[in-house]
Amino acid sequence: MTRRILVTSALPYANGSIHLGHLLEYIQTDIWVAFQKMQGNEVYYVCADDTHGTPVMLRAEKEGITPEALIARVSEEHQRDFSGFSVRFDHYHSTNAPENKTLCENIYRSLRSNELIEKREVEQFYDPVKAMFLPDRFIKGECPKCGAKDQYGDSCEACGATYQPTELKNAYSSVSGAAPIRKSSEHYFFKLSDARCEAFLRQWTQGEDRLQPEAANKMKEWLGEEGSAKLADWDISRDAPYFGFEIPDAPGKYFYVWLDAPVGYLASFTALAQGLKLNTDDFFKADSPCEMVHFIGKDILYFHALFWPAMLKFSGMRTPTRINAHGFLTVDGAKMSKSRGTFITADSYLQQGMNPEWLRYYFAAKLNSTMEDLDLNFQDFTARVNSDLVGKFVNIASRSAGFLSKRFDGVLADVTQNPLLQTIKTGAPAIAGFYEQREFGKAIREIMALTDQVNAYVDQNKPWELARQTGQDTQLQEVCTVCLEAFRLLSIYLKPVLPALVAKVEALFNITSLNWSDLGRSLGAGHRVSPFTHLMQRVEASQIAALIQANTDTLLAAAPTEKTQGKNTQKSSEKKAEKPKPAEQAAPAHIGIEEFAKVDLRMGKVLECKRVEGSTKLLQLSVDLGEAEPRNIFSGISAHYSPEQMTGKMVIVVANLAPRKMKFGISQGMVLCASPNDDTSLFVLTADSGALPGMKVS
Repeated sequence: MTRRILVTSALPYANGSIHLGHLLEYIQTDIWVAFQKMQGNEVYYVCADDTHGTPVMLRAEKEGITPEALIARVSEEHQRDFSGFSVRFDHYHSTNAPENKTLCENIYRSLRSNELIEKREVEQFYDPVKAMFLPDRFIKGECPKCGAKDQYGDSCEACGATYQPTELKNAYSSVSGAAPIRKSSEHYFFKLSDARCEAFLRQWTQGEDRLQPEAANKMKEWLGEEGSAKLADWDISRDAPYFGFEIPDAPGKYFYVWLDAPVGYLASFTALAQGLKLNTDDFFKADSPCEMVHFIGKDILYFHALFWPAMLKFSGMRTPTRINAHGFLTVDGAKMSKSRGTFITADSYLQQGMNPEWLRYYFAAKLNSTMEDLDLNFQDFTARVNSDLVGKFVNIASRSAGFLSKRFDGVLADVTQNPLLQTIKTGAPAIAGFYEQREFGKAIREIMALTDQVNAYVDQNKPWELARQTGQDTQLQEVCTVCLEAFRLLSIYLKPVLPALVAKVEALFNITSLNWSDLGRSLGAGHRVSPFTHLMQRVEASQIAALIQANTDTLLAAAPTEKTQGKNTQKSSEKKAEKPKPAEQAAPAHIGIEEFAKVDLRMGKVLECKRVEGSTKLLQLSVDLGEAEPRNIFSGISAHYSPEQMTGKMVIVVANLAPRKMKFGISQGMVLCASPNDDTSLFVLTADSGALPGMKVS
């Protein structure tokens, strides 16, 4: 039965370039979509630029152009980069489009009619010069703990402390440099804490294989025990000035960018459907038999697995069939770094003349269906591409096609019953299963194992020796035909990953397109192939060095000078703060074991936990560290964990941190968490069962 599938990737923000970390997701999605289309399924892959928000507004103003002009230019750049890596969208749109405006308003009105929208007064910092409210990450000042200058309003990059913006010393707006003031404003909230939302999300996040196991488990943590969920209501509005869609019946209030961004999936498909004369109800209605599959990074899982399905459910629309989350990209074992030249843009990769299909193959060879991070190790990248693609795969054609062209005018022999070809064909079900399950690394290993068998056949039959012997023409033609037929079958398996290379293979065989169904038949005796031309170059170490150097040079040239560093240097954005992305920072300096030994890390059990009155970020924990009295610790994790979730949890504590006096009391330690350098995704570190309070962590 033919499946009907709407597929999306996360929308790239229209305030920056596409880099290799972004491409991991789009290449993964494109491979899966290409495989589905080869199966004969009806698949639509759509995307769009995520265009709204304060950063786009400010950047356009700085450049002296309209936001519309800025997002139009960035869209061209993004689509150029995607095309360069053979990412094949069926439609690429913009969230600043009439289709998106209509859908956002309809969804909002439906939520409002279901009594899931509420208005409240919110106090925020306000820039009196720029006349705008400031998100935490637009407020900077001196860290209240270590005194580091130019730190953000929610956390210090120097010492890692978290705090309220009001705790910053000498705070200033990173937009204008002015000292911010407090000001109240009416905001609109989506009542995610409503009992209906809680009940729905408990069922939805745990059923029908919608989420990966680790993602479903994370949802359990966020939702807490049944009847005690502390999901916070979601602030979906922003005050003017703001680049976005105005909320119906609320002059001067705009939809927060994270509300209209996922709706952009539906808007992009709506625009495509209009051209193809498709009925969007077939895909959007609540009981739709069609599939809707999202590919996202694990940093935005919270939005896609909680906010998004709840919005859809209670506006009367269908919810996602599947959300596939992937990990972050590291380079040579570390976070992508501007200082080391490993924060590599898609454009710079292409400008250095590097083959984009090298990267597609390498990503595929390492991708699986989990949320594990993927490391781009350039030494491994070079070895794998040169060995697998050039030394094994392309080598099959280069060692056999020339003999057919020179001696037999490119005509193939009859090799229908050859056992090697039958063996290759029997691999189809397993390889197809791996592609379906997004276990691309397993698919590649299976394909390369078959490729090894073909190369062993070449070595055993030695066509170059047959060509020198008299009376061996029939055998030579048969051996070379087996090699090329095997090459064709392997090309079918690799087509989702290497579309450009396989297009050259199709030209070699004088056929229009290789399809999965072609595995069941052979080209047959008498079919003529074209003369062989080289299909792929090797990766050279000098190319990798030049790529890293090019990105280092570009970033150094763009870095602010000592004179320009200061209060008006905007280093962050509302979008980055509230749409979490992998952290990018220079590698930390090495420390000796003696320095590490100074940090006393101990296991602690949370005996009691409660919210801190007057703080939206802090929880107050009473932690047993195996001492006579439990420690009192304040932790800025209120947005991610409820008191009920923390009570009883085993945590890792920095036990010899100097006590810190806060307006709420004395904090006697620090609970360790993992985070991509923002507070949207945050994970408390725990230990395996058996760990006891007071045990030393080493």
